[in-house]
Amino acid sequence: MPALCRDCLETFETGPRCPSCGRPRVLEHPELFDLSIAHMDCDAFYASVEKRDNPELRDKPVIIGGGRRGVVSTACYIARIKGVRSAMPMFQALKLCPDAVVVRGRMSAYVDVSRQIRALMDDLTPVVEPLSLDEAFLDLTGTARLHGKPPAVMLAGLVRAMETELGISGSIGLSHNKFLAKVASDIDKPRGFAIIGKAETAEFLHDKPVRLIWGVGHQAQASLEKVGIRTFSDLIRWEKTDLVARFGSMGERLWHLARGEDRRRVSAHAPVKSISNETTFGEDTNDPDILDGHIWRLAENVADRAKAKEKAGHVVTLKLKRANHSSLTRQSRLTDPTQIADRIYRTARALFDQVGDEGPYRLVGVGISHLSDADMADSEGDLLDPQARQRAGAERASDDIRARFGSDAIIKGRALR
Repeated sequence: MPALCRDCLETFETGPRCPSCGRPRVLEHPELFDLSIAHMDCDAFYASVEKRDNPELRDKPVIIGGGRRGVVSTACYIARIKGVRSAMPMFQALKLCPDAVVVRGRMSAYVDVSRQIRALMDDLTPVVEPLSLDEAFLDLTGTARLHGKPPAVMLAGLVRAMETELGISGSIGLSHNKFLAKVASDIDKPRGFAIIGKAETAEFLHDKPVRLIWGVGHQAQASLEKVGIRTFSDLIRWEKTDLVARFGSMGERLWHLARGEDRRRVSAHAPVKSISNETTFGEDTNDPDILDGHIWRLAENVADRAKAKEKAGHVVTLKLKRANHSSLTRQSRLTDPTQIADRIYRTARALFDQVGDEGPYRLVGVGISHLSDADMADSEGDLLDPQARQRAGAERASDDIRARFGSDAIIKGRALR
């Protein structure tokens, strides 16, 4: 059986240890050198960057997030063992892991590392489709002739370079389509490398829960369970026409994914249509102060990502989900595109004021869409808000200060809510 040492990148016939370096990090699979669609996902990315930049944190549980009334953005694996999860209220996370070190996020640092990782991926293939700062699809079809090595070897080299050159670990999923590659990348985290071959696809999916499908959230899962669909084996018994009749266009997608079929191509030029961020609460809330703090933090995250991508949005969207999973979405179109957190926040907050008393809510999200290049962002000003341009200038000055002295150099009071 084809085998690969993930440490020295030696290829050989099957064995428990590498015959070259003697180490046990050996990857074996019948289709190891035949597959070329991959998904790379960094391991606890924000926390990994913080541990790299502050070695004193290396062996400690680290949580990235706001104050005690904030939420967890992400957590390292030491904290995750204690039960800490993304979007969990900070007070709850600290009850589970009282010795955790809470660090405020440094988006500019994460963006810089993301760009370095992207450069490493671009060296492997021109077909890289980023999903966020810390994950991307790669299509390495045909690259073996260029590199003289099969895709699996190049991918093992990628995560090795990420660790040795950047101090960041990642996990690889390798398969014959995007759906299965993304599923595989989550199988053996952290520092994982998992493969789902064509021959084993049906057997692999058979007893897996349908929530494994990317995009099937709590509401969709509940709808499927109502008709007895909990696993892929339940789903595969349905005829395509019945699934479409019951679930619309989603039904046809489910029919194909139940069989491990995904015809989507990895696209290096997929346009970014929107930038958004959302958080799910551990407990439903109707407290306007808590919700206001969340709206500000989400607006800040959206603004940071827009600035990193050099994009601006004409439309601001507020998304709210009630305790019964019903959703409310409100939008506001701006006179000119924005990438300023203050403006995104104020627009989203005004939208919230229209529906704030219809909670309690279990989720809130903020986003911008109808994107354009940032060169014309926030150029017109707001006649109804003469201080808007001044606040935008102050925000950009704050961005510069944070870039030089760290994210804690300037913190708005509402971020502590």
